[in-house]
Amino acid sequence: MSLSTKTLSLRLRPMTEADLECVLAVEEAAYAFPWSRQIFSDCLKVDYSCWVGELSAAIVAHAVMGIAVGECQIFNLCVHPQWQGRGIGRSLLHHLLQVARQHGAKTAFLEVRVSNSIALALYRSEGFCEMALRRGYYPAAQGREDAMVMALELTGSPSVPSLLTEEEGGKGQTYP
Repeated sequence: MSLSTKTLSLRLRPMTEADLECVLAVEEAAYAFPWSRQIFSDCLKVDYSCWVGELSAAIVAHAVMGIAVGECQIFNLCVHPQWQGRGIGRSLLHHLLQVARQHGAKTAFLEVRVSNSIALALYRSEGFCEMALRRGYYPAAQGREDAMVMALELTGSPSVPSLLTEEEGGKGQTYP
């Protein structure tokens, strides 16, 4: 299991406008070119599937995904650098894929910086395949950086392994 259940209890819940200050703090700590508050606000307004991951009520991760026409697109999956390498990103990815399946998505897509070897390894280990290279997709310190487009077929495959349990009252999800 990639998440240390002895020391961490990750709670996933839908993101709200009230979370954006904390979400931005995580985003800015993790990325040299972070999303703006307006981008997150717009994602909430258009009803994308937006989630936060909390440890002891502190937001340490977030994700944004669109679902339409039998596909999902993972736009952003971010874990605060202090909490990376503990299975939080994998747990959040599992949750996104479960939500996508529940909404009828048959394929998941995402883009990732070619320099992000940790994320690439995560996505490959979860069965994502490299589909294409988008040249100059991301801003970078020295010009632009390529993005790897990856995809995962969600149909005909077993359910994504999940540690999800319903919380009392049905609000959010908790990873023990």
